[in-house]
Amino acid sequence: MKNIIIIGGSSGIGEAITNELAKSNNAIYASYNKNIKESNDKIYYFYLDVLANQQEINFLPDQIDGLVYCPGSILLKPFARISADEFLQDYQLQVIGAVKIIQQLLPKLKKSPAASIVLFSTVAVQTGFNFHSIVAASKGAIEGLTKALAAELAPKIRVNCIAPSITNTPLAATLLNTEEKITANAQRHPLKKIGTAEDLASMACFLLSDQAAWITGQIMHVDGGMSSIKL
Repeated sequence: MKNIIIIGGSSGIGEAITNELAKSNNAIYASYNKNIKESNDKIYYFYLDVLANQQEINFLPDQIDGLVYCPGSILLKPFARISADEFLQDYQLQVIGAVKIIQQLLPKLKKSPAASIVLFSTVAVQTGFNFHSIVAASKGAIEGLTKALAAELAPKIRVNCIAPSITNTPLAATLLNTEEKITANAQRHPLKKIGTAEDLASMACFLLSDQAAWITGQIMHVDGGMSSIKL
């Protein structure tokens, strides 16, 4: 049995990962912020504000085998209209939040014989899109952090990152709130469909598993082919 922590496990991709992991014989600890969840016999839910100065997570198991950091945001605006504060706020959530959690849980991760950390990026880092400068900047930092930590924490802790395209989750609701928008976004992908939270959960669960024991420092593009195929 593994002890796995999902930060941001109450909605969207994080919720799908939490639910998928709960099907196996693992101890799952999932945080929530706004979407309150009640613990059950499979999942222990706890409140966490990743932007707080001090994280109260000492109650987590002494050994942690898997950590997933899911909190994210999508603020799409023309670059000329973005304030420096908006860049900083997004960086605090996407990058500094992940840094704080990993640093605090690192002693527990080091006690595992084979721990795995999974972070999230976006296809917009590799493939430039209009109005994506905030998210691309923050997630670009996450990709750099992934590779640096994979080198520093090897061989005991694997660190990988998943870079999806637009996914049908509450975070992307305003971009997919009509059939016309769904169809238009689907057609931009070589596979002609929108990703689901379950698509991303499958990759995250694989990277956490022993099946991925020889994979670290990778940016996994789960994006319907958008980052690598031009039609």
